Amino acid sequence: MTSKESNSPESFWLRVWHNQKENLILILIALVLAFLIRTFVAEPRYIPSDSMLPTLHMGDRLVVEKVSYWLHPPMTGDIIVFEPPPKLQTMGYAKDQAFIKRVIGKPGDIVAVANGKVYLNNQPLTEDYIAEPPKYQWGPQQVAENEFFVMGDNRNDSNDSHVWGFLPRENIIGHACFRFWPLKRSGFV
Repeated sequence: MTSKESNSPESFWLRVWHNQKENLILILIALVLAFLIRTFVAEPRYIPSDSMLPTLHMGDRLVVEKVSYWLHPPMTGDIIVFEPPPKLQTMGYAKDQAFIKRVIGKPGDIVAVANGKVYLNNQPLTEDYIAEPPKYQWGPQQVAENEFFVMGDNRNDSNDSHVWGFLPRENIIGHACFRFWPLKRSGFV
């Protein structure tokens, strides 16, 4: 190719198109990877209410990982993010409006709330993470198969299983594992 041909308008536009095509391919790959990671691996979430005080504050930003629950079920004490169960949806909550609570009872467990304590299988839980003891009575009731009993750490200001019942397993999005904002309180939850 002569220098005259390499400086022609046609070759200039071919070079521009070639460079843009590479950039477009890189952008497309980045978008596909971001979608796959957010859908199957982890996603950021924020805390919209005070129901998890004092553990999580309104406005905290978290990483919710989705892989571990493919390998094992949620465990008692895990903080999970989930889609509202059917009863909450009939109360006006949108299906895509995520909730965050702590797992208290797993399938087969018996849960009760009495005299300011939460009981799991007739044993009082030691809960140094709650805002204050619950001021209500609930249960005892056995958690059904493929369901969980979840509660907010702010026991007396939480729309949780003591209000709307058990959480179906299929509604669980993932495990809240890391607070990344605000920076002064960042760390594992």
